[in-house]
Amino acid sequence: MEQTFDWDEELTHLLQTSAPHTASAFPRPRSHNRRKPGRATPLRGWSWVRVVSLSMAALTAFIVTTVGVLGAMVSYDPLTHLAAAGVAPGLVHGWPLLVFGPWVVACLSVLRAALHRRRALHAWTVVVLFTAIAVALSVTQAPRTLPGIAVTALPPAAALACFHQFIRQITLARPRHALARAAAHRAGTRGRP
Repeated sequence: MEQTFDWDEELTHLLQTSAPHTASAFPRPRSHNRRKPGRATPLRGWSWVRVVSLSMAALTAFIVTTVGVLGAMVSYDPLTHLAAAGVAPGLVHGWPLLVFGPWVVACLSVLRAALHRRRALHAWTVVVLFTAIAVALSVTQAPRTLPGIAVTALPPAAALACFHQFIRQITLARPRHALARAAAHRAGTRGRP
């Protein structure tokens, strides 16, 4: 078991041993941790609204992931059939990754930008572009009926819609006026000596 060095206790001990008659002038410092052992501490700053909000965001993240995976699975077969015409047989099953790979990477870029409160226009462009490519390529392999086209076109579009709503939840977690106040506060404190 590693022992930690407590500067306050050491200073108090040195002062008490060097000047015994002044020991009462330097009371032993109190511990900053006032909770009793075995007692749970409440989460500070966590309201029920925040807990429910974060729970909904977690549920949304799960649903977005599920819809994205299901959309890729539904679109996978039409894309492999399309690739079979011009791609080597050993690469046909990996070819859909050329459509879904950039889509996933751009989604992660959008997510990272949202977490850092940054704009991600380029990444959003890639997400929308590769969603449109997935829809268009899937539709070319669909039966020429309205239900056939809907079955192949809907999954990538649904994944995009779910992802967009998830990003909106993340960016709305901290409203813009709160961000503006925080930026103004930071700018005001930089100018102080």
